[in-house]
Amino acid sequence: MTGPHIGIHATAWAATVVLGLSSGGVLGAGTARADDPIDSLSARQIADRSSDALRGAHSMHLSTRSTPADGGTPTTLDLIVDRAGNCTGSLGLGGKQGSVRIVKRGDTVWVKPDAQFWKNRDPSVGSALAAILAGRYMKGSASDPRLSNLASACDLATFQKVVSDNAKTDKGTLTKGRKTTLEGTPVVPLVRAWHGQKVTMYVAATGKPYPLRIDVTGGSPKADATVGFSAFDKPVPTTTPPPDETVGINAQETRAT
Repeated sequence: MTGPHIGIHATAWAATVVLGLSSGGVLGAGTARADDPIDSLSARQIADRSSDALRGAHSMHLSTRSTPADGGTPTTLDLIVDRAGNCTGSLGLGGKQGSVRIVKRGDTVWVKPDAQFWKNRDPSVGSALAAILAGRYMKGSASDPRLSNLASACDLATFQKVVSDNAKTDKGTLTKGRKTTLEGTPVVPLVRAWHGQKVTMYVAATGKPYPLRIDVTGGSPKADATVGFSAFDKPVPTTTPPPDETVGINAQETRAT
């Protein structure tokens, strides 16, 4: 036996850029001072500032919910991440695929798939691994090919680079809505329309102009999604699973052989 391969490709970072974090549009940027009220700026200027604020964050809480085109069970991601690649949180795989808890600190990753995850893998292998783990985390290196795709979800620095590289897109039209509130926080909505897809990004109107939420509807194929951002620059918790709740991936691989 070659051991488990947690083949969950972490696409959340790239997806958020596609959903509208880049500052494109057909409106001219114009000239604005740094102290101008955010709601007095053009849509393009607000998007530029929001992109800059996001790139400057050292850590954040990211939550996503994406409904597939066939209307199936949404996939979810809930992570606290930082530029050093540390993270803690969970991924919901949708349908009957189960979910996975993840903790990453430095080059070490701990993952704990739930019972539903194992149930939907190869019956003999999944049952054996579930019995060996007994509710404990698998521990391994972030560079291990069996864990690297999952560990890549913790790479905030790469996400920020993608945002920067895509900051000059000119796809669709970008418009500014009226200042409103989002869960009690003043925000300015920006709406981008492109190929039947509507993307609404809510930018904080006080303090740093962080994007706080992105809602996506429509498109072809249709796939609705919500991406939320919060807890900017708050450190990732340093707690890692204790040894008695952990099984080294190579050790459990040997026992399952």
